[in-house]
Amino acid sequence: MIRSVESEAHVSAPVLAAYSYCESVTGQQARNFAYGIRLLPTSKRRAMSALYAFSRRVDDIGDGTLAPEVKAARLEDTRALLTRVREGAVDEDDTDPVAVALSHAGTCFPIPLGGLDELIDGVVMDVRGETYETWDDLKVYCRCVAGAIGRLSLGVFGTERGARGSERASEYADTLGLALQLTNILRDVREDAEDGRTYLPADDLAKFGCSAGFSGPNPPEGSDFAGLVHFEVRRARALFAEGYRLLPMLDRRSGACVAAMAGIYRRLLDRIEREPEAVLRGRVSLPGREKAYVAVRGLSGLDARHVSRRTVRRRV
Repeated sequence: MIRSVESEAHVSAPVLAAYSYCESVTGQQARNFAYGIRLLPTSKRRAMSALYAFSRRVDDIGDGTLAPEVKAARLEDTRALLTRVREGAVDEDDTDPVAVALSHAGTCFPIPLGGLDELIDGVVMDVRGETYETWDDLKVYCRCVAGAIGRLSLGVFGTERGARGSERASEYADTLGLALQLTNILRDVREDAEDGRTYLPADDLAKFGCSAGFSGPNPPEGSDFAGLVHFEVRRARALFAEGYRLLPMLDRRSGACVAAMAGIYRRLLDRIEREPEAVLRGRVSLPGREKAYVAVRGLSGLDARHVSRRTVRRRV
């Protein structure tokens, strides 16, 4: 049975301060993520904040303006820090609050910390400027930067005792991560292009006449940009449908957290599908009231019950 932070006899002041720092980072820099994890009990929310803060550090290195060789060196320093965390070599009074919080979370939950190594591997791909010829190529990257986060999160959530199909929970968590990442890629296609990055598979771009890229607010001349977006939206929807099979395996509040985060991205996908060219004019987002509605829907368990009924029908 997973132990929680509250079950510990005492959580020291340095550890509480480290968690507080991570929660502050999460609240300021991850609004969609924060909407989901606020539905969790304290111990799980803190652990998820520690995971986010470490992941944010890795992403910030990759997204920064440093020279590639400096980024590569800092990523390896971060990997070395992760090794210290994994080996239990971070003291409570360490000066790095993210390391302190992540180390404590790792003693309270069976978090597969190797997933953070995968995240670093994915950001190294960014630093190298890798591009992706096919969807299979892009999936490798997505599994590193998002699928791994799904599997790490599952270590915090756990599965309900006796949940049917729970042996595939890690696979579903990974797939849900891919769905979220593909949605991110569609949302950020213009922003990434301005940073010199292209994530959509080259063969998909060629198929829809978009190989020239997205350097302005209008699609490449003569392209079928809407066709490209709708093609990728269908792919993301299939991933969501598969990944959502995780929901009935989770306890109510963990399921609500996952449903809220995934629900926000599914609604983003809906907006992108309705107006594909909007992603070339700026970042597509949801208003706070709509995010709150998605969170309430997740807490009600509607999505989990819907998935359960659909799964039962498939078996019958």
